[in-house]
Amino acid sequence: MSASSPDAVRAEALTRRFGDFTAVDGLSFTVAPGELFGLVGPDGAGKTTTLRMLAGVLRPSAGDAFIRGIGVARDPEGVKHEIAYMSQRFGLYADLTVMENLSFYADLYRVPKRERPARFERLFHFSNLAPFKDRLAGKLSGGMKQKLGLSCALVHQPQVLLLDEPTFGVDPISRRDLWLIVHDMVAQGMTAVVSTAYMDEAERFDRVALLHQGRLLALDTPAALQRGLPGEILLAQVADVRRARDLLARHPRVRRAAIFGDALHLNVADAAADAPPLETALRDAGLAPAALRPIAPSMEDVFIEHMTEAT
Repeated sequence: MSASSPDAVRAEALTRRFGDFTAVDGLSFTVAPGELFGLVGPDGAGKTTTLRMLAGVLRPSAGDAFIRGIGVARDPEGVKHEIAYMSQRFGLYADLTVMENLSFYADLYRVPKRERPARFERLFHFSNLAPFKDRLAGKLSGGMKQKLGLSCALVHQPQVLLLDEPTFGVDPISRRDLWLIVHDMVAQGMTAVVSTAYMDEAERFDRVALLHQGRLLALDTPAALQRGLPGEILLAQVADVRRARDLLARHPRVRRAAIFGDALHLNVADAAADAPPLETALRDAGLAPAALRPIAPSMEDVFIEHMTEAT
């Protein structure tokens, strides 16, 4: 790392255009060494494009990013020695076994042969793939493929880990296992930048960058973003959530009404004072709810708030 660059990752007005379309628009942030940093937002937010630029795979249209002091625009090949990048479609070889895939990536990254047994054992410990080391990668479940892909990315012990939606489409147990691996690596000093569209995963990060249409909406710790949400949140469980949402969205005591599964989150100024008149409004409309109750804001509440402000 450059002595003049204490950040593990730094983006400076990072921008990427595809013709007239701007996928990433002037994105700036820093990531400290050993930090678990999240790029959080829906599809089309610019997460994958940002990670591809950080990995040196895609050249920025404007701005720059630095990995341990190495500029991705000036020296994309130099960046690749510092990172592991796991894309949404990581290049496993279906006709090779688990062990053969690991050995192939160890060859690719020029891992010394004397160091491989210890590294493989450590990766098998994290991933729980040892019982399947002789199974073809093409015969693994989706979650096991993701864990193998992550193990292959980690075989050369990179300083910075870049993961593009690693838990997308995997089962809950594999999702938990993947996060355990990432947290273990960060606890040992690795820096990780991880993208996700799952708002419930945002609370796992040390800090999160909320992205929407290529722009940065907010950047802070999850707890600070939740504390900074204006007003308070009331939970309303009703039979007809859409009708209730349409009714309460027009109520003068409600800043915002959003559907969360079979319930509503109502952003109000004062939960204790606003709950009784809102319960009355629901009853008068034939939508008698269970008692409205205050809850802590979720990261999805935070994202909706910032997205609404930006549009």
